[in-house]
Amino acid sequence: QLQLVESGGGLVQPGGSLRLSCAASGFALDPYAIGWFRRAPGRESEGVLCIGRQNTITYYDDSVKGRLTVSRDDAKNTVYLQMNSLTPEDTDVYYCAAGPGCNWPSKDFTVWGQGTQVVVSS
Repeated sequence: QLQLVESGGGLVQPGGSLRLSCAASGFALDPYAIGWFRRAPGRESEGVLCIGRQNTITYYDDSVKGRLTVSRDDAKNTVYLQMNSLTPEDTDVYYCAAGPGCNWPSKDFTVWGQGTQVVVSS
């Protein structure tokens, strides 16, 4: 069974940091691009950023540049989203997804995790 599992979300104060993890099971991550997305109840998924197979990073949301970055450890079959200087506007459920490339919006991302909640509040 192909599965992605996110972890690392939680409650953090404004200005704080979190590191989200996206771990794959049932398949190897290295042939895939991994995107990070956010979605609030009743809203469509919004792209945040993506890391390609060659570690190229594509930002879907320019407002996160300089605050959010992504890395992958294919030996651990895990991708990480480092979130710094968080603001209340970053509050959302964050999802990772695997696809053949970082094209977004698209239907190319076919394996999705269940999401992890990030709450930025004082």
